[in-house]
Amino acid sequence: MEIKFQTKEESNKAQQEAFLKLSKADRFYTFLRLMERVNQFPIKAKKEKSDNFIIEIPE
Repeated sequence: MEIKFQTKEESNKAQQEAFLKLSKADRFYTFLRLMERVNQFPIKAKKEKSDNFIIEIPE
């Protein structure tokens, strides 16, 4: 394990460069994995779904 002392800007730049070195397909799959992991984060309170934005078109 390697410990680096760097600023937030330096860290962000290094992460961005590492991400951009990936192939386009790998970037896409990395993005999908990130979106999957975000849904697993604990949240304080879940909002109830409302019917405010449901559009029903009668036949």
